[in-house]
Amino acid sequence: LSKEFSSPHTSALVGTLTAQVSRNGHAIKEKAFLNHEDLAGDEGTVDDTFDDTYHEKEGPKPPLQYVWRNIILMSLLHLGGILGLILVPYAKIQTLAWAVLCFVVNALGITAGAHRLWSHRTYKATLPLRIFLTIANSVAFQNDIYEWVRDHRVHHKFSETDADPHNAKRGFFFSHIGWLLVRKHPDVIEKGQKIDLSDVRADKVVMFQRKYYKPSVVLLCFTMPAVVPWYFWEESIIISFFIPSILRYVIGLNAAWLVNSAAHMFGNRPYDKTINPRENTLVSLGALGEGFHNYHHTFPYDYSASEFGWRFNLTTAFIDLMCFLGLASDRKRVSKEAILARKMRTGEGRQKSG
Repeated sequence: LSKEFSSPHTSALVGTLTAQVSRNGHAIKEKAFLNHEDLAGDEGTVDDTFDDTYHEKEGPKPPLQYVWRNIILMSLLHLGGILGLILVPYAKIQTLAWAVLCFVVNALGITAGAHRLWSHRTYKATLPLRIFLTIANSVAFQNDIYEWVRDHRVHHKFSETDADPHNAKRGFFFSHIGWLLVRKHPDVIEKGQKIDLSDVRADKVVMFQRKYYKPSVVLLCFTMPAVVPWYFWEESIIISFFIPSILRYVIGLNAAWLVNSAAHMFGNRPYDKTINPRENTLVSLGALGEGFHNYHHTFPYDYSASEFGWRFNLTTAFIDLMCFLGLASDRKRVSKEAILARKMRTGEGRQKSG
């Protein structure tokens, strides 16, 4: 199932380099073999390597400060999702198919866009693809790309410490949704202000989205998904709103949040047993390939975020298709030799490399 397209837009160069590898509690140097032209691409190194110089402050933790507006809105949103679920049997098949399509676009805006392209620079995208992924990201409504990248790089750099926005050591609920319902820990704010985002600021598409984010969300996350079934096949406006807009949005949010919660708690750790992120197939199914989390935190610069190519990984297939069409290039990949060496050295048990 793992497949690499051969085209002028991809690289088959195999080289060695000294790579900094993310670990919870340690930052180590190791020799890695990768198939790519340039690890950093045109943008320089990405500020996502675990910082072992950071130490949590001693003494009592700051008290929780609830953000009641978010608590109320999230409660209402999930009630709306339940109503959408109840309405599913009454929806036309075209509406359900449209909702699924909106979910896939929604997910790609996060997985192929905010995550693998902008947060980790694991491949390069042409202007048309960057515009599409920006539109898809607004459909997802999980903060604008600039803010998403900032929080995600902080998450990798200070993983599972007080400076991690969704620190899984604070429990499943906190890492899943609770972190959005309370004020950020002061260390999250402090480190977020210092993270290097110069490459993101240099992308005019990203900064355009940031400037017009609120109207783009109203149009693309809520209005457009509801208007299409109502206008084109005369679906009930209630069903059109509560299924393709609200239910799809709620499912998209929770699929992404499970990467922060379940994929940090449940599953095996074949690549690095010293960190908490796990390999979770169910999360990968829901999040289009983002559940191979022990691999991703061990090799964050791999465009596939997995050892296994297309297996339970629609995002990797999408990026490969974009490369085949000439819309993406320079996918960064870890070699099987480097993966096997790492598994033998720090994995919790041998696992067949495929």
